[in-house]
Amino acid sequence: MDPMIEASPKSGHKRTIWRWFLFSIAMILMIAWLFLTPSGLLGKADAIGYAVCHRIEARSFQINGRPFPVCARCSGLFLGAMLGLGYQAIQGRKGKTPPAWAMVFFGTLALAWVFDGVNSFLMLTPRLPNLYQTQNWTRLVTGTGMGLAVSAILMPAFNQTMFRQWQDRSAFGTWQQILGVMIAAAGLDLILLLEIPWILYPLALLSSAGVLVLLTMVYSMALVMLFKRENTYDRFSELLNPLVGGFVFAMLQIGAIDLARYLLTGTWGGFSL
Repeated sequence: MDPMIEASPKSGHKRTIWRWFLFSIAMILMIAWLFLTPSGLLGKADAIGYAVCHRIEARSFQINGRPFPVCARCSGLFLGAMLGLGYQAIQGRKGKTPPAWAMVFFGTLALAWVFDGVNSFLMLTPRLPNLYQTQNWTRLVTGTGMGLAVSAILMPAFNQTMFRQWQDRSAFGTWQQILGVMIAAAGLDLILLLEIPWILYPLALLSSAGVLVLLTMVYSMALVMLFKRENTYDRFSELLNPLVGGFVFAMLQIGAIDLARYLLTGTWGGFSL
């Protein structure tokens, strides 16, 4: 798009109209969400997890006997992704994908997640053999690794898609950088495994927030590509419209899945073993 047209008063007026339209839709969805989902912060978090996770109690961490919004594996995945995104964000606007050797490393973490998940599923089918007894700590650790792998792909893709200028370097370009995020991930998992209630509470909320963050990023990138606005933003503050639009689509997806699941099960609770 011509920069002169983009900077014209008419173009600015259109952007303002779009911004208010998107904000209005987002507010309507948020109000509906507040009224139609279970009460309390954890209740709202449960409703987000309800759209992406089986929420089986035996496979979830507990806060004073109350299950997390998502299972141990999904807790690791979304908390790991949030950690990975934050770790990359503090290094600046780096848009280069990790080098091949780093991709092999993250691919191995993803395969461990798949392997543990398949073994965990086999435990639900007694007639099929499983290799070992999957436990919540293995679900958490492999989930965290998968979350880091997702963030290692998503963050560079986001920077490359959105911004006019980005650093042609990877946030995971050296072993030291990967070692740093792995140490942070190990600390995160250890804190979770200690199961201290006042620490678990914010982590439970953050795990659900991770669902919204990932979906919002993906949908905002899709909208930017749909409207052919790639590489036209200079500052993060300019991303308000696509991010709000991505948030709207994320909420619509979560709401649609919640509605379908609730109509099928009649409960906000997780599946029973």
